[in-house]
Amino acid sequence: MVLLRRHAAPAGGFTLIELLIVMVILTTLIAMAIPSFRASLIRSREAVLRDDLFTLRSVIDQYTLDKQEAPQSLSDLVAAGYLRELPVDPFTSSSETWVEEYEDTTIMMPTQTTPGIVDVHSGSNLTSLSGEAYSETQARHQ
Repeated sequence: MVLLRRHAAPAGGFTLIELLIVMVILTTLIAMAIPSFRASLIRSREAVLRDDLFTLRSVIDQYTLDKQEAPQSLSDLVAAGYLRELPVDPFTSSSETWVEEYEDTTIMMPTQTTPGIVDVHSGSNLTSLSGEAYSETQARHQ
């Protein structure tokens, strides 16, 4: 008499322990990647801020040279065609929060009665990755 032995087929899935180990590894990798990702987002916003400030400052200088007087507001730059629109501050998400710095006295024309804009800063109260406030950093013409 021939006995047929049944061989148990090997289980095709993963054990609970194997799945838990994989989940722990993935969670650890993700936890390590998130701070780095957030820092890269902040660095990219800082780069946009530097570029916007450079553009605004260059346009203020060009306006002052062309008109022989400094602009009275940033909207003067748009009205005169130097900018299509004011850039959006990447940290406040608004084009209305730029902080304008005015000259102490008029520098170009004696006929100019009110001081004009000589510099601009971010209106954000946040702090950069280097520890400086965005409203006070980004020195003129870096």
